[in-house]
Amino acid sequence: MFDPKTTKYPYTEYTDGHYINVKKDNGLVFDKNYPYIDKSKGFRFKAWWFRLFLRVIVLPVVRIRMGLRIKGRKNIKKYKSIIKDGIISCCNHVHYWDFLGISYGIRQYKPKFLAWAKNIRGGLGKPMRLAGGIPIPEDDLGGQIAYSKSIRDFLYSGGWLHIYAEGSMWEYYKPIRPFKRGTASYAVKYNKPILPMAYTYRRPGFIRRRIFKQIDLFTLNIGSPIYKNDNLPYSEQEYDLTKRVHEEVCKLANINPSDNIYGPVFNNSKKIDY
Repeated sequence: MFDPKTTKYPYTEYTDGHYINVKKDNGLVFDKNYPYIDKSKGFRFKAWWFRLFLRVIVLPVVRIRMGLRIKGRKNIKKYKSIIKDGIISCCNHVHYWDFLGISYGIRQYKPKFLAWAKNIRGGLGKPMRLAGGIPIPEDDLGGQIAYSKSIRDFLYSGGWLHIYAEGSMWEYYKPIRPFKRGTASYAVKYNKPILPMAYTYRRPGFIRRRIFKQIDLFTLNIGSPIYKNDNLPYSEQEYDLTKRVHEEVCKLANINPSDNIYGPVFNNSKKIDY
């Protein structure tokens, strides 16, 4: 399986670290009064037009530029009745546009995704919000409570929430990094399944490599929903679900879970050179 291994990107010491330098700060405060899921008419109107723009213009461009292929779309139809009751999806985070690739793969739905607060404050904050981005409040207790309630209500209303369980973007990185347990905590707490996904890589052809300097082409692999194990004590369900979802993402990425260089659950995990 093709590995676009590169030294171009300064992956951080810890596997959840961000290396992107977000220079702009629009000063947004993510407190208890912030509309984490904005239901105002004005925002919904702008989001509708933005989604139309994405679907008609942006997503086709993304598909071509990424060389995107989708495997497992049949699972979206197969589990339609499950998805309509609310679902959480999880995928390795390996490209600036990978959420757009996911949006293309599940284009009949309108997923929202959890986003690094600095990104929402940055120069791309507005389009990220219109595309479904929800900032994660980091230092405000009232904001964290309001945020959690918004997530709960969204999932209970049948929403699709996408979470990058690795915690950050590492471009073109093949191993599946350890998962933070937040994804599974929502699934356990609100009794929602997790739909695993994984990006795999393909070697570009001569023209893409030489002329467009493209490192790789992408395939998005979509799996089947995974549920918490109700036979386990509640205190063990989150860890167990994190482990099983990580294993399935590895398999979708064509990596034997036992051969992946990282364990399944983040524990101040550090980058391993390979």
